[in-house]
Amino acid sequence: MPEFSNTAFIDWPDAFENGAYIPGAAEMPAQWARDSQALRDQLSAAGRLDADIAYGSDVRQCLDIARPEGQSQGLVVIVHGGYWHKFDKSLWTFLARGCLARGWSVALPSYRLAPSVAMAEITQDIVDAVTFASQRVEGPIRLTGHSAGGHLVTRMLNEDVPLASSILQRMVQVVPISGIYDLRPLLAHPMNEALRLDMDQATAESPALHAPRTGTPLTLWVGAEERPEFLRQTRLLCERWSAQLPDTRGIYEPGKNHFSVIDALAETDSPLTECLLQSV
Repeated sequence: MPEFSNTAFIDWPDAFENGAYIPGAAEMPAQWARDSQALRDQLSAAGRLDADIAYGSDVRQCLDIARPEGQSQGLVVIVHGGYWHKFDKSLWTFLARGCLARGWSVALPSYRLAPSVAMAEITQDIVDAVTFASQRVEGPIRLTGHSAGGHLVTRMLNEDVPLASSILQRMVQVVPISGIYDLRPLLAHPMNEALRLDMDQATAESPALHAPRTGTPLTLWVGAEERPEFLRQTRLLCERWSAQLPDTRGIYEPGKNHFSVIDALAETDSPLTECLLQSV
């Protein structure tokens, strides 16, 4: 395994900076919250939202399950981002709109955040959330997540993650969006004051540094206009996993940045929604 080394030639804080390069970024969380609340109100009025279901004992270990009109075709799990130390599920309900319109149930989990817990415990929260949601919704399972959420859904495919074989057999598609697959550069980033990673932890929780389970198609989705580090991270995992997981591919969506790339999940027939729900 090649050793990561911090170098003065790379400005790691800038490499992971998104908001400063996206016009209007500061106003986006408020808009996501409004759009999400509007959809939750609509779903609640129709009796199609099971909200704040506990999958663990911590207040953040809870999830929402939104259900489509008519019979559900299966389960989509959408895991939010926020660099493992920000946000919760409430901002992201609007992203379920596309899958719901196509007949899929959608689970949106919150999870414990750094620095309250270590990265391995956040990974375990997603294992527990996926396991819990899979018991509430029958049928095939599809996972997607954005940024830190992309990292977390990809970790579900690592051999060292304790996801039950019964769930893996149902998992038919994983689509991480703008994920981070090698955490070692974060050791040189100020956010590590919150993440509290050391080299052993960063290595242990990096999907790219561990073998994947075979059998589940993986599409790494990223905006072509994102910061170079996010493009590099996508290429890295494609290169590392493609030999063992032939159904691995990378999609670099033209004109999309780190925030606009996820908007397509709210659309019924966008290329991203089509990829996540494609037949297997």
